Amino acid sequence: QAQLVQSGGGSVQAGGSLRLSCTISGYTSNSNKCIAWFRQAPGKAREAVASFFTEGSGSMAVADSVKGRFTISQDNAKNTVYLQMASLKPEDTAMYYCAADLSAPRWVCTLDRIKYNYWGLGAQVTVSS
Repeated sequence: QAQLVQSGGGSVQAGGSLRLSCTISGYTSNSNKCIAWFRQAPGKAREAVASFFTEGSGSMAVADSVKGRFTISQDNAKNTVYLQMASLKPEDTAMYYCAADLSAPRWVCTLDRIKYNYWGLGAQVTVSS
């Protein structure tokens, strides 16, 4: 059974960097996948941060709030997608979740998609000023 295993996160000062990992376990197909990252701060609605379509070298869409600071990469050998976060701000503080559609056409992999079959358990990111 497929699962998303998250790692990374932690506490940094403003301006610092962190990397989150989302590893797909229990699924070995080479199908194209849609991987998304969401975050939710206490008392706030869940926010889509980025989406990533894994075909080839991958294609990414990011929210305006993180554009130029967050990027996504993949390591196919490790079945892992990374969210690299730089120039972090206190307002980036949140629980970050990865989500996945493990067999997806490109057209469904959009930043405004909210329904996914698989979700990670989350990783806390705390940015202090």
